Amino acid sequence: MEQKYNPKDIEQKWQGQWEQAKTFAVTEDPDKQKYYLLEMFPYPSGRIHMGHVRNYSIGDVVGRFKRMRGFNVLHPMGWDAFGMPAENAAIQNKSHPAKWTYENIDYMRGQLKKMGLSYDWGRELATCDVEYYRWEQKIFLQMFEKGLAYKKTSFVNWCPKCETVLANEQVEDGNCWRCDSEVKQKELDQWFFRITDYAEELLDWTYRLTGWPERVLVMQRNWIGKSYGCEIDFPLEGTGDAVRVFTTRQDTVFGATFMSLAPEHPMAQKLTKPDRKDEVDAFIEKVKKTDRIKRTAEDFEKEGVFTGSYCINPLTKVRMPVYLANFVLMDYGTGAVMAVPTHDQRDFEFAKKYSLPLQVVIQPENKTIAPETMTAAFCDAGILVNSGKFDGMGSDAAKEAIADYLQAEGVGRKTVNFRLRDWGISRQRYWGNPIPIIYCDTCGVVPVPDQDLPVKLPMDVEFTGEGGSPLAKLDAFINCTCPLCGQPARREADTMDTFVQSSWYFLRYCCPDVKDTPLDRQRVDYWMSVDQYIGGIEHAVLHLLYARFFTKVLRDLGYISCDEPFSNLLTQGMVIKDGAKMSKSKGNVVDPNALIDRYGADTARLFSLFAAPPEKDLDWSDQGVDGSFRFLNRVWKLVHDRLDLINNAKVMDPSSLTQEERTLRRAVHKTIKKVTEDIEERFHFNTAIAAVMELLNVLQATELATPQYGAVIREALESMVQLLAPFVPHITEELWQRMGHSTPLSDTPWPAYDQEAVVDEERLIVVQVNGKLRSKITVPAGTSEDILKSMALVDEKVLPFTDGKQVRKVICVPDKLVNIVVG
Repeated sequence: MEQKYNPKDIEQKWQGQWEQAKTFAVTEDPDKQKYYLLEMFPYPSGRIHMGHVRNYSIGDVVGRFKRMRGFNVLHPMGWDAFGMPAENAAIQNKSHPAKWTYENIDYMRGQLKKMGLSYDWGRELATCDVEYYRWEQKIFLQMFEKGLAYKKTSFVNWCPKCETVLANEQVEDGNCWRCDSEVKQKELDQWFFRITDYAEELLDWTYRLTGWPERVLVMQRNWIGKSYGCEIDFPLEGTGDAVRVFTTRQDTVFGATFMSLAPEHPMAQKLTKPDRKDEVDAFIEKVKKTDRIKRTAEDFEKEGVFTGSYCINPLTKVRMPVYLANFVLMDYGTGAVMAVPTHDQRDFEFAKKYSLPLQVVIQPENKTIAPETMTAAFCDAGILVNSGKFDGMGSDAAKEAIADYLQAEGVGRKTVNFRLRDWGISRQRYWGNPIPIIYCDTCGVVPVPDQDLPVKLPMDVEFTGEGGSPLAKLDAFINCTCPLCGQPARREADTMDTFVQSSWYFLRYCCPDVKDTPLDRQRVDYWMSVDQYIGGIEHAVLHLLYARFFTKVLRDLGYISCDEPFSNLLTQGMVIKDGAKMSKSKGNVVDPNALIDRYGADTARLFSLFAAPPEKDLDWSDQGVDGSFRFLNRVWKLVHDRLDLINNAKVMDPSSLTQEERTLRRAVHKTIKKVTEDIEERFHFNTAIAAVMELLNVLQATELATPQYGAVIREALESMVQLLAPFVPHITEELWQRMGHSTPLSDTPWPAYDQEAVVDEERLIVVQVNGKLRSKITVPAGTSEDILKSMALVDEKVLPFTDGKQVRKVICVPDKLVNIVVG
């Protein structure tokens, strides 16, 4: 039999056998404990990268391990296939997004299969398949019926030259990525999902998801942004109107000296006096070209413009000039901020720039600050001053007292605010799921009837990248008949945000073949929630939050029973090379194909799993790859060198092993114990692999001429191969077969360790004199206290410290230490 390790032939052989036998296909089995394992599905960009290799290898270890532990493991794969890159490729290559997407899926599927991943490929789905997105349209209509989907005007990034909406990623330094024209903010009608209806529940569950990293949960809590405070009305001078603000610092209201409005605020133009109009209009246009995220950055220069209007502080009766400010957004609170420059740093910088008044209303304890000497705002808790009847009160207590007072006076009210805003899902692009809505001049907004679903994405479109979505110009798609009155009508030309598709794909995996409904509740309830979800930290907020929201919506629509989609979450680290994340632009990419062609998939998997714990960044090392390949060759050679010995070995009798045989067996079972715990409890794959490497060293260094050595080495080698199976499945399947087993290793139970075998027969005892280490002695495990004391007292290293002294006490901790107290 060929002794040389040839990964290419071995891997092709076993990948073919797994596929032919449908080894990893599963169905619901009430007699088995289920385990739903999922890695975030990829965008079919054309090629997998080392980040994919690492992510999917991590998942595959868990899947194969759980399967060998007896679980009914669901481990599916699919494609997040709609989105902007396909349109960009279509424009650049003068092809169709569908052609580009499906060709990439075919290629990447082949790459994933070459990695030997244990996917149930019978459940594969692509979100651009009509059999997937048709059900999303149905869910949209049910959300529309319940008021969870609605339309309103919203600002978008607009390129006037290309006449199209741009995603934030397509805006580069304020310009269009394609034509370099200046991007503007434009108000358009947009569809939204009312995620804010679920804000409280989404927040509450972040305190119950014990299997999630705290870092991710904190990010979600901050994004949801629940805050307790007050809404306060500031009357506008000379009108019957008022500006309403939300603040969490009502204790500082006596220090409010001006008002800041978001440039997008609906009152901005109304409050602008004629002599200020040109300057205000210019400022609004300037802000429209500014990235919204930059506007809120701490180091972003604070700028504004005076509208010419004033409002009145309801408690101090002071006239407050109303400004538009670039750092105020409509996305939080009311879009208006009562500016307290002495106690808010942004307001302080703004006030200094525009010479606006400062009024200190909170003093630190044991210190006095004056406005004219301040170099920064005082934002901490303190004692109220210049605050009328609230002077002398602590700022925390004053928040409650002032809130009650505002409410009693009818100028404010206690309230809870959320930073979270409703999810805008409209995209003015082609390659996405059509929104199933019809517009009729007579009937208004009309949902597409169930019997007319799906609204199919037309394939006969041309891409230029200009003039907006090609759907809007395709008469055969846009023009339709109103289902209510039969009159000519128009279809919605927008498509859904691709985050919609990734917000429920994990549910469809549970029943991808169901034809008459989005989800089969019985099957979904068997598999959900996902027991282990794996993906990058970059998805901590949007994808994971939207998936949680969608799960709750589908629960409330009666499709599923679970409250949360993912019980446990692992966010794996990046792959780093030459000190930076691998990317084409940095020229530090390693091609997984080249790696697999040279070394085999098992080596690629082993290195990506051994080089770092899953949650940490992995530093690429060519030497590490070579080392992983050499290790597999050593395993291959050791098994083949011992084949004759193990094939002729008799059945082992553990009770009659020699000391050397017991020592070797103890090393084996300690390794089984450690690898099991490292995978099951900690996901410490690197230390699990290191433990097997140590065992290999022991086995290579041990060759006995004892009666049961053959039986012991057979158990050792079989255990080693089984322990490596989740990490390097191809070589271990081949070795398992060559060791004489007819049942595939993937169908073989995980080895159990012998509790008695892992107990050390000897113990190293620390001997102290008056608490200081003086000697160490080796004794049989379980040695009695009397014998330990006697041995310690006559130990030659101890005697110099006890001779001539009175032994007052001997303290003994069995199997650990002896402390001799002398005086």
